[in-house]
Amino acid sequence: MASYTDPRPTSAYDFAGGYDPEMAAAQETAWIEVIRKMEEVYSDLISYEVELEEKNTALEEAQRFINSVLSAVSDILIVCDQLGRIQQVNLAFIQLTGFAEMDLFERPLDELLAEGTGNLRLFSWIDSVESRDREVRFRSHDGGLTDPVALSCATRLDHRGLPAGIVLTGRPVGELRRAYEALKTAQAQLIQQEKMASLGRLIAGVAHELNNPISFVYGNVHALSKYSSRIAAYLDAIHAGCDEAEREALRASLRIDATLADLPGLMEGTAEGAQRVADIVRSLKRLSFSAGAKPEVFDLGEVVAKAVQWSGSGKKGVAAIDLNLPESLQVRGTPGQLHQVIVNLIENALDAVAGRPGGRVAVTGKVKDGKAVLTIEDNGPGISPDIVTKVFDPFFTTKPVGKGTGLGLWISYGIIRDHGGTLDVGASTMGGARLVIGLPSAG
Repeated sequence: MASYTDPRPTSAYDFAGGYDPEMAAAQETAWIEVIRKMEEVYSDLISYEVELEEKNTALEEAQRFINSVLSAVSDILIVCDQLGRIQQVNLAFIQLTGFAEMDLFERPLDELLAEGTGNLRLFSWIDSVESRDREVRFRSHDGGLTDPVALSCATRLDHRGLPAGIVLTGRPVGELRRAYEALKTAQAQLIQQEKMASLGRLIAGVAHELNNPISFVYGNVHALSKYSSRIAAYLDAIHAGCDEAEREALRASLRIDATLADLPGLMEGTAEGAQRVADIVRSLKRLSFSAGAKPEVFDLGEVVAKAVQWSGSGKKGVAAIDLNLPESLQVRGTPGQLHQVIVNLIENALDAVAGRPGGRVAVTGKVKDGKAVLTIEDNGPGISPDIVTKVFDPFFTTKPVGKGTGLGLWISYGIIRDHGGTLDVGASTMGGARLVIGLPSAG
């Protein structure tokens, strides 16, 4: 069978015609072009390899960064596929359960759930509008159970935006509960501290009020004791049978007539002092701080007068307090609690004007639009507009450390609110701060 033969020469040598220079030049040009193309391809391969290595290094760095972040997160993290098989967990979950990471990979999450938890039905859970949080317990490596964990579930999407699995995050509830209990304990201690501070201010004022009548009674009793000795000596001389001249001389030297004339006043003054003490004690019983005290209708003006009287009694160099109250300011509530509020507000006003020349505090009461309105204002530095909205926040205070807990106004605000009233703060026409209490009138 005949075969086809390319008539074109295969080299520069043509066996029929000899050496062909043009063909040789063309072949050399072709080889040079081939070598150049090979160099370009090799150079591109080197560039691609360098770029690939750089991207691979960046990818490894990103992976290490993500792993370090996941390891540092204190909340547990579980990533599952659409079938609920674990794809990735963080260090917090490993420490919680005690399993090695390789033992968890591709393991169904349901196998780690404690009995009674049941199948989470993860995607049904995500679609549920009832709750995104659920409390579960996991099995640990040693066969026991972990502390309850509050889990949140979210859908993981792929690059097309389609569901590719779920992500579970959570924190052991025991830790949160312990932190919450510690916070409640600290809050209760601070509130108790504020109450004790209020009680201390009350005791200082009461002690000063009690000191006056008690000192008066003590002085009268001392005088009565001396008078008793004189009268006893005079009577002893009479009973011994002294004559009239000796009796009259003794009567003059012992000042019996003056003593007898002074006795009614001394006894009356002693009784008055004792009555003042009794009144103060009665007021203290009425101003009970018991939370179980029943609301009653009372004259707020009397409580305010006592608060003003006792607030300034225990302080040195106290500012002038102007009191302007109507004849009756009837409200319904607990006198002791409102007394605590008013003492606290007056004490704050006195602290604001402490050391200021001409410091004044004004307390005014009136009935307006069915409300008993009590205004307490001062001529102190006032309250800055940027903090006026914070004064009723718990633990907020402008006083130096150790001078206030920041709970006084917060507690006062709560007491007034519980009485169905309002407590507002603003600027006073006197130049300082003004606090206004509004309570439903019972008059």
